[in-house]
Amino acid sequence: MDNNSNDDFTFCKVGLPTDQNGVEEKNLAADIGGIAIKDETSNCSDSSESSRQVASVDAGAPAMKSEKARSSTRKSAPRTKVPFEKGYSQMDWLKLTQTHPDLAGLKGQSNRRLVSMSEVKQNQKEGSMWTVLKGRVYNISPYMKFHPGGVDMLMKAVGKDSTSLFNKYHAWVNAEFLLEKCLVGTLDDGEGTQTL
Repeated sequence: MDNNSNDDFTFCKVGLPTDQNGVEEKNLAADIGGIAIKDETSNCSDSSESSRQVASVDAGAPAMKSEKARSSTRKSAPRTKVPFEKGYSQMDWLKLTQTHPDLAGLKGQSNRRLVSMSEVKQNQKEGSMWTVLKGRVYNISPYMKFHPGGVDMLMKAVGKDSTSLFNKYHAWVNAEFLLEKCLVGTLDDGEGTQTL
């Protein structure tokens, strides 16, 4: 590169592609108009039933999407989402976790303790709703109104190990971060309460 040049960029005119003889190729998509994709998973014997047109003949026109409805496709189950009350979005939850000192309700106790399953089962009342998730015990009571699936769905997890239920619907969610301030302790498999 020339050090005396003040131009850092090179500009050029971009046009239609040309063939080897310098002639512009205007009908690039003209040859692909007849291409069809066959659906191998369909049980239809007629190939026209299981194919879709992928492009139009005219390169200047938008591609047509003509698909026939197939009964062999499986529809996914709709997710149950509940509209948030004002002030209870996931962003509001993140703000709350940064400002509230004791979401777990420990009142100064350490969250580095072992908690028995029987103690988890005892905490099923408002203000103290405990659940086990991946070996950690959380007080999910403050999170109830923030849960996108609603309070009823989250109530299924109260007082028990909810790891399999959580993984069924939220395997990609980082629960350790989301519920970090709600941590009560670690589940004690030996059924005793000790300090770590």
